[in-house]
Amino acid sequence: MRLRYRAQVNPASDPLRQLRYLYRVPLLVWHLLIDLPLTLLATALPIHHVRLRDGERLDYRLIRAWQSGLMRVFGLRMRRVGAPLPGATVFVANHVSWIDIVALHSQRMMGFVAKREIAGWPFVGWLATRGETIFHQRGSTESLGGVLHEMLARLRAGRSVGVFPEGRTRDGHAVGPFHARIFLAAVEAGVPVQPVALRYGEHGSAQTVIAFAPNESFFANFLRLLGEPMRDAQAIFLEPIPSDGGEGRRRIAELARERIVAAMTEGTRD
Repeated sequence: MRLRYRAQVNPASDPLRQLRYLYRVPLLVWHLLIDLPLTLLATALPIHHVRLRDGERLDYRLIRAWQSGLMRVFGLRMRRVGAPLPGATVFVANHVSWIDIVALHSQRMMGFVAKREIAGWPFVGWLATRGETIFHQRGSTESLGGVLHEMLARLRAGRSVGVFPEGRTRDGHAVGPFHARIFLAAVEAGVPVQPVALRYGEHGSAQTVIAFAPNESFFANFLRLLGEPMRDAQAIFLEPIPSDGGEGRRRIAELARERIVAAMTEGTRD
């Protein structure tokens, strides 16, 4: 199913882009050279047993705060709709860009399953490794087996995992089919699957702007997004799907995708 969004705007046609770079680049440098070391130092302390009033670990809250700050540096005002489940959960979301990981991490701490190439990306690869990412070599059955094993271990230990079941980023026009095998870990661990719709811009109108342009590298996308206008972004946490309710992994994949597509198209119809 294809979604209806505006076509991507040519960055050269935006006369305010250079002005945004003038104040966002220093903000980014400060966030990386000052805020990030302070966050890493704080989370390196023995504070993982400290729980806040809502039950969240203090070190997780600090990481989420830093990720929220990074979203603001890029001009994205995050808004949460619904509530992420506590405890061991498999969170699944639509995938348009590298910033999806930052958006989800700003709302809930989870270890992501991501393609191995991300480990080599400047800055983001290092952050992904620090964020307990499980790297997967696409097309490798052996690698997928290792990923499922690691997912199952984390879920049984009470930790959460984030997955993009489309398997790759999209152009922002559609939510692709969900690969069912990645849901096997949830079924075997007996933990719920919670779909999350990531929408950028009003009613998702900026999906194609956030997405990678054809042949656009990570670095080019990073720089382009840094100069984009301020806009809202939503992480919509949808009705969870119990994995112990008799539904197989294929049906869970179908339900998760249906709920995300429905949330993405809400408010976009004429």
